This record gives sequence, C-alpha cells and structure tokens, in this order.
Amino acid sequence: MAKANPVTDQERARIRELHAEGKGRNAIAKELGRSGRTISEEAGKLGISFAARAGQVAAATEVRQADLADRRARLAEKLQDDAERMRAQLWEETTVWSFGGKENTYNEKVFPEAPADVKRTLMSAVGIAVDRSLKLVPPKDESGVEEGLALITQLMSGLTAVYQAQQQDQEAGEGA
Repeated sequence: MAKANPVTDQERARIRELHAEGKGRNAIAKELGRSGRTISEEAGKLGISFAARAGQVAAATEVRQADLADRRARLAEKLQDDAERMRAQLWEETTVWSFGGKENTYNEKVFPEAPADVKRTLMSAVGIAVDRSLKLVPPKDESGVEEGLALITQLMSGLTAVYQAQQQDQEAGEGA
C-alpha cells in the first residue's frame, strides 16, 4: 500500500493562488505534482470551484470545433479543385518521355491526349481526391427524406392520440 502524502498548508495556499490566477485543475495538479482528484478535493475543502471555468472551456471547445470545420471545408474545396485539374489533364496534349537503351538516351513523344495508363493513374488520383473531399465535408441530404419522416411521425402521433381518445370515450360509454 502506498504511503499517505498529505497536502501541506503551503500547497493549499498555492492551490488558492493558482486558482485565483485562472489556472485550471489539471494545470494546478501538474504544477504541484499532485493528481487532479487531489486538487479537486482540496479545492472543495477550500470552498473554491472549477465549475465556473467549465463554461469557458466549453465555449473554447466550440470555437475550436468551428475552426476545424472551416479548415476541413477549405481543404475539401482544394481537393475538389485538384480533382478537376487532374481530370482536365486526361484530355490535354501530353508529352511522354523515357530514358533507355544501351546509351541511356532520352526520347519523348507528344500525344494529343494522355495514354491509357496515364489516364488510369489520373482517374485513380481524381477518385481519391473526390473521396477525401466528401469525407471531410459530406454532402447535405437535400432529398427531403428527413422532413418526410418528421411529417409521418407527427401524423402517426396525431392518429394515435385520436385512437386513444376514441377508446377512452368508448370505455366511458360502456361503463355508464
């Protein structure tokens, strides 16, 4: 069993001081070399709370998530642009070159459009870029399915309420 390591009065004063500076529980725990649980327990005994900062943390988290969503949207747009540029290369004049032979000579040939193997590679790259862009920012469902389901749910709720009311009226009529 581990030895007890009681919190000193000096540490309690430091907890109060760091809390007043706006430090969070984990930052205080790290600075004092204590667990977060210990800091929470001591803060409770001192009558101080970290709950007020929870709103600030939640707001900061929300801002961070919005920023990341914006960055993903911009990256998705760039990936779409890349895919469109690569797809355009399928039909552009293409120079194919190679080094080869005993003398390691350079040869090149211009084609009116990309050869089949190059087209296959480009289409694969286009597909990957489009797939990644869709994973970053999935398209919105504009089919109306969700609205239709909500309407059906409301209708069923209304019908259920009418049925239950009729059943109650019928039971009341039989009991009279």
